Amino acid sequence: MRSNFLHIKKPAGLVPLSFFLFDGTARLYVSHTCPFAQRVWITGNYKGVQDKIKLVAIDLEDRPAWWGLKVYPENKVPSLEHNGKLLGAGLDLIKYVDSNFEGPSLFPSDPVKSDYREQLISHVDAFVREGFTSLKSANPVQEASPAFDFLENALGKFEDGPFFLGLFSSVDIAYVPFVERFQVVFFEVFKHDVTEGRPKLAAWIEEVNKIGVYTQTRTDPQETVDIFEKKKLINIQTMHDLV
Repeated sequence: MRSNFLHIKKPAGLVPLSFFLFDGTARLYVSHTCPFAQRVWITGNYKGVQDKIKLVAIDLEDRPAWWGLKVYPENKVPSLEHNGKLLGAGLDLIKYVDSNFEGPSLFPSDPVKSDYREQLISHVDAFVREGFTSLKSANPVQEASPAFDFLENALGKFEDGPFFLGLFSSVDIAYVPFVERFQVVFFEVFKHDVTEGRPKLAAWIEEVNKIGVYTQTRTDPQETVDIFEKKKLINIQTMHDLV
């Protein structure tokens, strides 16, 4: 939960390094509004390792100088401090946390599901790219339709649950932070429900919103819209046409 965050603001010097960096504690550096960081945050929650991995909040609008200069030169979140090293952003962090900490696995043992997982993971970057590109287009709803149709068609392959691999898995974690944000922006800005005509996607969103390890990581919807507008990720003219 967010109450477990250690919030780091830009310090006057580099004093914070001396009192916590590489002291043997595992730390996940995140921003609560970053979808990439949210993936690893959900993973840790699902594994039940909240008492083993400390969350450290990095303010992306005011990143501490020591963070990029002395800790993680990539200057991005998420990153994981574990066993004396810092591991960088990317889907690999989901696998790392799953493999190196106790708790239920997010990766299937069934070879059929494993193969399907690889297919879906290989497409996640394209889905994210198509979603963001559509928001800048003259017709966001039409442009985003193939991306959401892909999700609709990808769901329902297995009968043991409503998620991509039947049961909740790393595939759901890879997609849900971005589906969350796109759903909010399309509804709040463009007055469009991305689940319209997509019953499997609607059921998936409904079920994932019942999972506490995910819902406690969600960003406030208005904050999501504000971030997208501030970063100019939305076609302003299209917004004005809808008013």
